[in-house]
Amino acid sequence: MSTEQTAETVEYAPEHPARLAWAEHAPEVYRAMVRVDAAARKGLDPKLYELVKIRASQLNHCAFCLDMHTKDALAAGESVERVVQLAAWQESRHFYTEKELAAFELTDAVTVLTDGFVPDEVYERAAKHFDEAELAQLVSAIAVINAWNRFGVAFRMAPGHYTPGQHG
Repeated sequence: MSTEQTAETVEYAPEHPARLAWAEHAPEVYRAMVRVDAAARKGLDPKLYELVKIRASQLNHCAFCLDMHTKDALAAGESVERVVQLAAWQESRHFYTEKELAAFELTDAVTVLTDGFVPDEVYERAAKHFDEAELAQLVSAIAVINAWNRFGVAFRMAPGHYTPGQHG
């Protein structure tokens, strides 16, 4: 009896091509975004920075950014379990510190501005865990990933081709 297994061929849906290579057509904007992104990360814990980027990208449905920041978080030493649970952080609070939870809550509030404001209690909770400089950096990081998400979604940038550290 042979122990050889038959390989199954799985046919996946075709990849959508990007709508536009926007960085080539707006190189000054792209370079400015890279500089703002680098400035926004200063003083923030690298793992938290990646988790915040993943969380905003989940909310904005940016597959390209999810691919990138999930890979970067794992490469930075973040656990698979914490990355996976991030989509349901409210129900998975025991995977995160109070400081991280405050950052996720602020990320959700700043990313989804449907009420037109960030609630005082959300901001105050974050302010208890981050000094003023860190809080300014955190909100900057949230704003920057939201901008990146808009480029990724608008131009339908394809996930799956990023390698950790490629753009950082």
